[in-house]
Amino acid sequence: MSVSPCALRPLHLAFALDGPVRRARRGREAYDPEHYVRLARLAERGTLDFVTLGDSFARPGPDALAVLARVAPRTGRIGLVPAVTTTHTEPFHVSTAVNTLDWVSRGRAGWTVEVSRSRAEARLFGRRDAAPADALWREAGEVADVAARLWDSWEDDAEIRDAATGRFVDRDRLHYVDFRGTSFSVRGPSITPRPPQGRPVIVADATTRAAREVAAAHADVALVRAEDPATAGDARADLRERARALGRDPDRLRVLASLPVELYCSGDAVGLADLIGDWHADGACDGFHLRPADPQRDLARLVDGTVPVLQHRCLLRRFYPGATLREHLGLPRPANRYAAARKVSP
Repeated sequence: MSVSPCALRPLHLAFALDGPVRRARRGREAYDPEHYVRLARLAERGTLDFVTLGDSFARPGPDALAVLARVAPRTGRIGLVPAVTTTHTEPFHVSTAVNTLDWVSRGRAGWTVEVSRSRAEARLFGRRDAAPADALWREAGEVADVAARLWDSWEDDAEIRDAATGRFVDRDRLHYVDFRGTSFSVRGPSITPRPPQGRPVIVADATTRAAREVAAAHADVALVRAEDPATAGDARADLRERARALGRDPDRLRVLASLPVELYCSGDAVGLADLIGDWHADGACDGFHLRPADPQRDLARLVDGTVPVLQHRCLLRRFYPGATLREHLGLPRPANRYAAARKVSP
C-alpha cells in the first residue's frame, strides 16, 4: 500500500534575509527597516517556518537582533532568527537580548550561534586575542547552555504582580544558575521573566566538526551546508547519533540542508520544488534553509513559484497551525529544569 505524500513527515522551510546582492543596494537597504519588514511578511505569506539574518563583527552593518526586534511587531507568525556572536560578548546579555526578542515577537524568536575568529575582530574589543575554532565553539556551547539555564531561572508562575501586597515576584520561584565555564561565570537569575516559548529556539550551523558538537548538544535546529542529498543525509544521521549519545531525544533535533539558491525564472522555481521534494523523500534532511543570491527577487520567486508547487504536492502546509516558532517546528515547550527539581525534592 502506497503512502500519500500528505502523510509524510512535515517539511520545514527557512530563508536567509541577507545575501551577496549588489553593493549599492546592500548599502541602501541594510539600514532600511521596511526592507526587512517587507521580506519577513513575504516569507510569512509563504508559511515559511522562519527567516534568518546574519551578523558579524567583521563587517559594517546594523545589529541583526535589533533589526528583527523591529520586524517583530509588523509580523504575526514567521519565526525570527538573528545571528548572535558569543565571542567577546557577555553571556548574560546574550540571554537577555534573545529573551526580549521572544517577548516582543510573542514566542517567535530563535538565535543562530556564531563565533568570532579573527584578530581584527578581537582588537575591536581589546579584551583578549583570537582563539582556535575548537576553543571558540566550546565557549559557544557553554553560552548556549547558560542561556537556557537563565531562561529557566524564572519559573512560569514566578510573577505575582499583587498590587495589594506590593509583591511582584515569588522569590521561591527564582533560581540562581551558578554556572562556571572555561572563560566566564554567571550567577543569575535572569532579569527578564521566562520567555513565552520557555526557551527560544537555538540554531547552529553544524557543517564544521567543532560546530557540530555544539549543535548535537544544544541546538533545536542544525543547519548543514551540503551539495548533494547523500552528504546531507550522512550529516543528519551523525547529528542524531551524537544527540542520542548525549542523552537527548534525536527526534527533537531538526536538521535543515542549507543551500544557495538563485531563481531567475519560474522554471527554476519548479526545479527547486523538485529538488526539495526528492531530498526530503530520501530522508536527507528535515527541511531546507535557503541562502539567496538576491533576497528580494529570490524570495518572491520562492513564495509565488516554489511554495504553491510544494503545497500542491502536500509537502508544505497552507497555514500556520500554531503561533510560536517551536510550534512551527513541531517542538514541545521545554519543561523548566528548576521547577521540576523543586517538585521532586523532599
